[in-house]
Amino acid sequence: MLLQCNHNNFVTPVKQWRVNLKLFFSLLLIQLSMKIKHIFQSAVLAASCMTALSASAASFSFGLWGDMPYAKAGDMAKLPAVLKSINSAKIDFTIYVGDIKDGSSQCTDDVYTNTISMFESMAKPVVYIPGDNEWTDCHRLNNGGYDSQERLAHIRKVMFTKPVAFGPKGFALESASGADSLYIENKRFSKNKVMFVTLNIPGSNNNKILDEKDCKNKSARTPLQCEQGNAEYAARDAANIAWMQSSFQKAKEQKARGILLAFQGDPGFDLPETEELDESKDAKVSGYQAFLQAVVKEAESFNGQVLLVHGDTHFFKIDKPLYSPGKTLLNLTRLQTFGSPSLHWVKVTVDDKRESVFDIEPVMVQHIVK
Repeated sequence: MLLQCNHNNFVTPVKQWRVNLKLFFSLLLIQLSMKIKHIFQSAVLAASCMTALSASAASFSFGLWGDMPYAKAGDMAKLPAVLKSINSAKIDFTIYVGDIKDGSSQCTDDVYTNTISMFESMAKPVVYIPGDNEWTDCHRLNNGGYDSQERLAHIRKVMFTKPVAFGPKGFALESASGADSLYIENKRFSKNKVMFVTLNIPGSNNNKILDEKDCKNKSARTPLQCEQGNAEYAARDAANIAWMQSSFQKAKEQKARGILLAFQGDPGFDLPETEELDESKDAKVSGYQAFLQAVVKEAESFNGQVLLVHGDTHFFKIDKPLYSPGKTLLNLTRLQTFGSPSLHWVKVTVDDKRESVFDIEPVMVQHIVK
């Protein structure tokens, strides 16, 4: 008997095979698309993490404070709150802009050792700048009638014994060498494309004595000491200008995006509120003018932001005072810090990716004094 081939016997298996094949490829495509989606999400997450890490590496914050505590203003009761606020803040370090005591108290040795103890107890490193109350004004009768230059020598001896910042993990600070090595209080350091420069430019006209009346005013100074004081001012002013200029040069070599210049004395800018009066022409601030003129020249040729920080006047202020109220030096900003009896501080965040570089935030401390 001959076998007969029935076409219908093959139709059902073939159809089933095609269905299975379609199902297989559908499942395969679903799995592939899920894997591609997972890979894409992982790549996006990795890129976000890298961006965050990069931003974190480029950004950091630091604090600015000074002109405190003043015993005559009752600051000692408020100081712990300031220290607590600074210690708990997310900052890398602080710069103290001078005046470790008020201008009417004695310039005794314990003032300096007590300040060192305070700085060393801080949670973050502290870079210290001398102010007028701890050396320039110590000639005053109510300060003890000290020789101002002797007090400056004492500061250099006890407060600048190590080339590092005060406090835990004090980082290295560069000082001038050679002919200007006497001015060991002038420091600088770099962090993330920003150069930090500190200078001994105190209040009281930068220790420039104008005349005999200025020499004798409430003072134990002799004419010889005033003559020596003016010689000290002239030499230090020249050293400060040289230190500032070399710092700008180094900042340019490092392709820094910003430079901070910090000192204690208010250099007496012309105020826009008094149109008929130019405060910068006052003889009482003549001790700062050569330095400011040199800063202007350096800022003009610097392809970055300049933040000029000082204390002395005791109230917070941000402005652009140079060249003058009617003409702005675009890349220079002045920051004036708080001071007694306003015991607060300033937080500055640096981001070299931003055009402004420096983001300034006043930190207001809540004081509960019983």
